[in-house]
Amino acid sequence: MNELETIVDELKTLPPGKLAEAATYIHRLKAGSEVDRNRALDRAYGCLTEAEADGLEAAIHANCESIDASQW
Repeated sequence: MNELETIVDELKTLPPGKLAEAATYIHRLKAGSEVDRNRALDRAYGCLTEAEADGLEAAIHANCESIDASQW
């Protein structure tokens, strides 16, 4: 049994009030990670010049857009 299955089994044994507490906690954890992700994006926004962004985009298209089956 993996960790997620163990947690789900434990949640199934909780009384309704405790289950509601657990749900609230899980929602706070999820919201917190979204806030952290948005803060990281805000910090990174605008850190490249237009020329650097164009170069990065070109490199992604040239090197990351196709799969080379012989490299797997």
